[in-house]
Amino acid sequence: MKRRKLLLLSSGALITLPSCGSKKSKDTAQKSTNPTSKVVPPGGRERVYRPSAYAGRGLKNPSINLPSSFWGRTVTHRSGPSSQPYVAMTFDDGPHPQNTPRLLNILRDRNIKATFYVIGNCVDRHPHIVRRIVAEGHEIGNHTYTHRKLTTLRSSEVRTEMSKTQAAIVRAAGVKPRTMRPPYGALRTDQRNTIFSEFGYPTIMWSVDPKDWKRPGPSIVSSRILSSSRNGSIILAHDLHKPTIDAMPRTFDGLLAKGFKFITVSQMLALKGQA
Repeated sequence: MKRRKLLLLSSGALITLPSCGSKKSKDTAQKSTNPTSKVVPPGGRERVYRPSAYAGRGLKNPSINLPSSFWGRTVTHRSGPSSQPYVAMTFDDGPHPQNTPRLLNILRDRNIKATFYVIGNCVDRHPHIVRRIVAEGHEIGNHTYTHRKLTTLRSSEVRTEMSKTQAAIVRAAGVKPRTMRPPYGALRTDQRNTIFSEFGYPTIMWSVDPKDWKRPGPSIVSSRILSSSRNGSIILAHDLHKPTIDAMPRTFDGLLAKGFKFITVSQMLALKGQA
């Protein structure tokens, strides 16, 4: 399977896009407003997800009852408050048909809730995975429909990227995303303000970047996250890369051993609003 694909733009330029898998899932049109951990993948046979082979070494994230309602006029966020040992783990460019389910197993074994910034066309290909993400208590964010660099697009094209992805998420899982992250972190101030005004999405950047998209290897990805994370960190990673998923057991266990607690981006923003 090719890990990257090319998109031919009207200008004739070629850009590379993340690959979220092969053929389109047959259950794109199915809706679920009450998803469960029993998921019907393409092919129709129900699959019940069981604990993975990863050993959490007894470390689990505590059950955290924090509000997720946030408010205010802050358009861009890169981190949360530094007064408490909370971190938000975020994953971009999925869902991926093999790597995302494996990541979900690892997260569930440790009672960790993460935030997934999904690409709309990947959602349409693998809606059953998005339903599982939501069913297991994770958060979904908007990462555009085609992963194009938004600073190169007209306003109407940016709106289409946002609206098509939101519609895909609603079709798949019956929920609306509450935040967005621009591909490549590229978004002009006027675009951020327009997206916030029209869709209600604050722009979520990050404070920890292990550069896993360069595929330096699992141990390096893990070491970079462990050495850079602080109270309030928003950590960037990508669930379409197998080495990134390979790095997560050690990463999660290491952060838990350091005393960090994992929350979603919305919970982080709610804490920030109270600070």
